[in-house]
Amino acid sequence: MASRPDLSASQQRIVNRYYDNLDAITLTKLQELVSELYLADEKAVGRVWKRIETALAKSPAKAAAVGRVLESRDVEAFARLVQDLSKI
Repeated sequence: MASRPDLSASQQRIVNRYYDNLDAITLTKLQELVSELYLADEKAVGRVWKRIETALAKSPAKAAAVGRVLESRDVEAFARLVQDLSKI
């Protein structure tokens, strides 16, 4: 990340650590979304899938696998995809 003069040294370290750990942060968010999806009622399912789509775009998952999961909206397939990502 480029040096930003508007941030203090401490803030720059915080930002750098965030980007260094972005994969772990994204994986944790996906794992939380699996739980939310299992517990969501009919009204909330659409909103959760939109959040899943956004999180998967940031993940290192293959586009074909992401496309299949999003197209089918299969909770178990999504959970398997997240489990596979956690093994990487």
